[in-house]
Amino acid sequence: MLKEQLKGNTMFVDKIDSWQEAIRKGAQPLLEKNLIEEAYIEAMIQNVLDNGNYIILLPQVAMPHARPEYGSKGIGITFLHLNEAVLFPGKEPVNVLFTLASDSPDGHLELIANLGELLSDEELYQKVIKVNSEQALLDLIKE
Repeated sequence: MLKEQLKGNTMFVDKIDSWQEAIRKGAQPLLEKNLIEEAYIEAMIQNVLDNGNYIILLPQVAMPHARPEYGSKGIGITFLHLNEAVLFPGKEPVNVLFTLASDSPDGHLELIANLGELLSDEELYQKVIKVNSEQALLDLIKE
């Protein structure tokens, strides 16, 4: 499921000025596909402001998300790779954002399980941080 969801939803950017803009950029494909509303993006940013950096799953990797009722109309995930890390609160650097949308509290569990499988392998995790193309990313993900 992860591989199919990421096809056409990957972005590679040199630099973004703020973590808020990184979340907005990562959410753009979901917005364009009408899977989320603008309010969902603002809710993801507010989550970090209210709850801290809990969305940083591993060093350099974040998974912005919000509750479905804040404007998610479907299930989707995007990948944003930043050549230059953006600093989240507390000066925590992030180079990779997997932005997640789900239209129900458990609709995204398979995506998260697939992502967890990918990132729990140290070798794959290191490759994800350095990946430089959509095809290279997709090649790392098991069917």
